[in-house]
Amino acid sequence: MKMIKIAALAALPMLFIANAGATTVRVHYDAGKGSVAIVGDKGPMSWSKGAAAKAGAGNVWSYSWPDELGAVSMKPALGEQVSIGGVYKLAAGSTVDIYPFFGAPFGKVSIMPGIVSPQLKNSRSLRIYLPPSYQENAAKRYPVLYMHDGQNLFDAKTAAYGVEWGIDETVNRLIATGAMDEVIVVGIDNTPDRIPEYTPCCDPKHGGGKLDAYEAFIIDTVKPLIDKTLRTLPGKDTTAIMGSSLGGIASVAIAQHHPEVFSKAGGVSSSFWWNDKALIAKLPTRVPVRFYIDAGTNDDGLAETMLMRDAMLRRGYLTGVDLFYYAAEGGSHNEKSWAARVDKPLTWFFPWGSTTY
Repeated sequence: MKMIKIAALAALPMLFIANAGATTVRVHYDAGKGSVAIVGDKGPMSWSKGAAAKAGAGNVWSYSWPDELGAVSMKPALGEQVSIGGVYKLAAGSTVDIYPFFGAPFGKVSIMPGIVSPQLKNSRSLRIYLPPSYQENAAKRYPVLYMHDGQNLFDAKTAAYGVEWGIDETVNRLIATGAMDEVIVVGIDNTPDRIPEYTPCCDPKHGGGKLDAYEAFIIDTVKPLIDKTLRTLPGKDTTAIMGSSLGGIASVAIAQHHPEVFSKAGGVSSSFWWNDKALIAKLPTRVPVRFYIDAGTNDDGLAETMLMRDAMLRRGYLTGVDLFYYAAEGGSHNEKSWAARVDKPLTWFFPWGSTTY
C-alpha cells in the first residue's frame, strides 16, 4: 500500500458540512494519538491519498462530501494502514456508521463451561468465537450466529470424528477478504441426549421429542446470557441459527417457531427424513426468515432436501430472496464436506456491509 497523504482541511471546507446535500461517513474508532483519514474512489479521496476526517465526541470521526459525487466506495485509514476487510459503498445522500479495525484478521475462540439448562436438567459448554475487532474496537457490537454441535466447530481434538468445521478459520478468511461482516459465533455443545434434544416427537425408530425444551434453552437461557455478557446486536435482524444433520432440522424448526428471534436459519445436510418426512409434510406457513438448505450428492439426503425446497417454494418462499438451496456435488454427510461449503450460508446471511447499527 502506498503512503497515504492527508488532504488539507482548509482547501475543502464544504466537505465537512453535513447537510441535506451531503453524504457522510462516521467512523467509530479510538485512534489514540493518531487520526483517521478516508480513502476512496472519488472527489478529493483516492486510494493513495486520504482526506482527513474530523474528530468528534466519543471517538467518532466524520467526513462528508457533496451528493453530486454519487455513490462512493471508501475505506478508513489510520496513518498508513487501511482498514481490514472490504470497501464500504455509500449511496449519495446517506449517512453511514462504520466500525473498522486495523490489526490482524484473526478472531479468538474461548470456552464458557458449565452452562446449566433448567429446561433440560443438564449442563454443557458454549464455545464462543469473537471476531478480529472485538478487542481492538470497543465501540462495536456484532450480529450473532448460534450453532449446534459446538465440539465439532473449532477444534479437531474435540470433534466427534476428528475433523472440525473450521468455522473460525473460514470466518477469519471471509472477513479479511471483504466477503462477510464480522459476527460472533456461539457453538452450543451437544450432550448424550443429542438425538432427542435436536428433534421433534417422534420418529418410530429413533424416538426424539425434546426439541421444544432445547429451543427454550437457547432462547430463554443461552441468548440472554450471550446478550448480557458480550457486545451483541440482539435484534432478530442480526440473529441467526445453523446446524447440520439433526442440528439442521433443529435450526429450521426453531426459526419457524420463533421468527421474532431469528431472521436467518441454516440447515446443512438436514435430516428431513425424520419421522417419515413430517417436517416437509407439515411445513408451516411462510415466516419472515431467510432459510439456507443444502445436501451433498453422495448419500446425504439430497432427495429429501429437494422435497423440502419444493414444499417451501409452494409456501411462497422465493429463491435468492428468502430461500437458498444448494446441492454440493460430491458432498457427503461429514464435517469435511460441511467445512468446504459453509462459506455459502455465511456470506448469504452476513454479506460485507450488510450490518446496520
